[in-house]
This record gives sequence, C-alpha cells and structure tokens, in this order.
Amino acid sequence: MHSVDPNSLNKKKNYGLLTATVAPRPVAFVSTMSKEEVLNAAPFSYFNVISAEPPLISISCGRRGSESKDTARNILERGEFVVHVTDESNVEAVNETAANLGPDESEVEKVGLTPVESEKIKVPGLKEAAVRFECKLEKHLTFSEGETTTDFIIGRIVQYHFADEVYKDGKVDTAALKPVGRLGGLDYTTLGDIFALDRPK
Repeated sequence: MHSVDPNSLNKKKNYGLLTATVAPRPVAFVSTMSKEEVLNAAPFSYFNVISAEPPLISISCGRRGSESKDTARNILERGEFVVHVTDESNVEAVNETAANLGPDESEVEKVGLTPVESEKIKVPGLKEAAVRFECKLEKHLTFSEGETTTDFIIGRIVQYHFADEVYKDGKVDTAALKPVGRLGGLDYTTLGDIFALDRPK
C-alpha cells in the first residue's frame, strides 16, 4: 500500500490521482446564457446530486487564473442554468463543446446543437439530451488554494424533462438512457453490467 500526502503534490498530480480513482463520474452538460444573450454549453465531471428534498445538484468549475469560466460567470449573473445528462448518443458533441471559445462565441452554434425553450427559466435547454434539469442558483461557494480558485455551484432543480424512450411508468430506465461516465485522462465509460444487492435490515 502506497501512502501519499496530497500536500506534496502539485495540482496536475492531484487531479490525475483523483480523476483516475473517483470514477466513473457523471458528466453534467450545462447550458447557460450570458448578459449579451450568447448561449454557452460546456461539460463538467465534477458534478453530482446533493439532495432529493429539495432536489439539489452541484457543479465544480475551476477558474482560469483569477477569471471564472463562462459557465460559472453566466450562472452567477443570471441565477439560472440547465443541466443535461451526457449519454452515448450525445457524448461526442458534448466533448466538442469543451473547446476554449471566447465569451462572445456560442459552443451550441459551433457544434450544431438545437436549443429548446425552457418552461420555468429563460435559459434554453438542448434537444440532443434525453434528460435535462432546469435549475436556479441555490448557493455559490469559492475554494482557494495557492493560485487556484474553484467556483462551487449548487443548483435547485425546478423542472425535469425526460424523453419518452427513457421515462416509463414514472421512472427513468437507466439502461435505455445509456449514460456515459468520465474516467481519468481522455477516457470515458459506458454503463456496463447492472446488478442489484439487497440492503441489510
């Protein structure tokens, strides 16, 4: 067994160890809108569910130097965003939106994705996702270490959207959804085998 002090490692080394071991991670595909009405979309694998009541999710957005990424800045300015589930059918397009574009350029337009009107917020969702969550900003936290700062976004889901093929009898069919998970480096993974275990009483 190797024991490693994270304080002895640089950011790149810690990132490599964490992303290779905290895996697979769900990939949030997040659409936001700037003050100038530019529709932004970007993937984040530092993402998860926090609570079911209220329905809360979290996204971690590392800054570039002292500047927040477009996603975090747009969320803080508008207080709204849409989270889409990344699946086998859209993962390549999602990956394309990770390109480093300026704030006045739309990843949605560049990749050829299809905006769809949201019901309870002004930020559009994207048709290419079988599941999307309309969210309002619940809380924003920042974490800093040395020259690195992270924007930690907590969003409250105010509306669910499920495609007919994945939503049956009030439940989501995960096998039909075919979600994709993020591993370390450039690697992703598909759902794989599904098995069930009884919980102890």
